[in-house]
Amino acid sequence: MEITNLPRHVGIIMDGNGRWAKRRHRPRSFGHSAGMDAMIRIVKRANEWDIRYITVYALSTENLKNRPREELDELFDLLRKYFSNNVKELHARGAKVRVIGDKAPLPDDVRRLLEDGEKNSPPDGKFTLTFAINYGGRAEIVRAAEVLRENGKNITEESLSSELYTEGLPEPDFIIRTGGEVRLSNFLLWQSAYAELYFTPVLFPDFSPKEFDKALKEYSRRTRRFGGI
Repeated sequence: MEITNLPRHVGIIMDGNGRWAKRRHRPRSFGHSAGMDAMIRIVKRANEWDIRYITVYALSTENLKNRPREELDELFDLLRKYFSNNVKELHARGAKVRVIGDKAPLPDDVRRLLEDGEKNSPPDGKFTLTFAINYGGRAEIVRAAEVLRENGKNITEESLSSELYTEGLPEPDFIIRTGGEVRLSNFLLWQSAYAELYFTPVLFPDFSPKEFDKALKEYSRRTRRFGGI
């Protein structure tokens, strides 16, 4: 498939893992594991398209507050497994790994794994893969405003942007949400002001490279005006 006008930065809200598992009469952890496998496939496909920035919504602040402890422990185990087994391969592919969100409440060993994944990334990576973990757009904006206030700086669009977790990343051009829900759910609220949005009923474990290509083709048809005519 030939697609022109590709996005530079794609954000993905990976929704539907639990429902995918439920339909198969399996525990939610089975769905989260399948979702992680799907994410690896999509990251590789995005790399083939030479998309330079990918940001995936792995765990929201609301998830951390509202999910059962057992499910969170399973998610943390999955992060341990993923970062232990796959990050070196991503580094070898040229991925610069970033993690955005509040890492402080995470288990110590998980936090160290995430930090090592960032620290050991190639300095001149071919693409940047950002994991949003314990991330919430509202909390991010409040945190940035508090930093500016504490430092006695005026709050402007430019100064606020410079204190966001995503400082240094381009704003997302394209946000994909799987699973049938039609909302951003607190994902990159500030950064997505002019992003194109794409919603699909496909549950994330079934979101294949072919489905990703379909989304990119839809993006390529759109005209971005940024408030102009």
